[in-house]
Amino acid sequence: MLIVWLVLAATLSRSIRASTTISIPITTQDIIAGDVFFEILSPSDLEYTYRLRPAKDFGSAFSERLEGVPLVLADPPGACQEIRNARDLNGAVALIDRGECSFLTKTLRAEAAGALAAIITEYNPSSPEFEHYIEMIHDNSQKDANIPAGFLLGKNGVIIRSTLQRLKRVHALINIPVNLTFTPPSKINHPPWLGW
Repeated sequence: MLIVWLVLAATLSRSIRASTTISIPITTQDIIAGDVFFEILSPSDLEYTYRLRPAKDFGSAFSERLEGVPLVLADPPGACQEIRNARDLNGAVALIDRGECSFLTKTLRAEAAGALAAIITEYNPSSPEFEHYIEMIHDNSQKDANIPAGFLLGKNGVIIRSTLQRLKRVHALINIPVNLTFTPPSKINHPPWLGW
């Protein structure tokens, strides 16, 4: 009797699995997964919503909403030395190139220049990390930043930088963070060069 019951249970289980399709819609919460979003308000060539991966274990959170704040390219781009355009970065968000020094060092340089936040991105298209989010971690120094920092996909960083340079713009205007919790994924105004 027990053997008959086990064979029957196994047969039913297989037939249910074969005929049942479960469709689970993807929600914005699935996409967000702890990431932060910002939107560029101008120039119009860049008016999209962009995704950031916040620093894992240094700096503050992106909890204060900044509206219409300048996004300024750091000079030097890698921000591993003293920042030369501190006047432009004061009260702005710094866009910084990845490499040469730690993420924390870059964030501290931006903070020392008066930046409200740091966005770090990969500008080297041949880098294996160009199309991936990087987990920005503390460099195990005794320092810590008091501003938030996040990692931007390389393709977005390259397009933002090249567009600002082409238009001879010192900055873009952004809102950060942007709450997309109740926005369906199909309604997010993501850059057309990305396929998320």
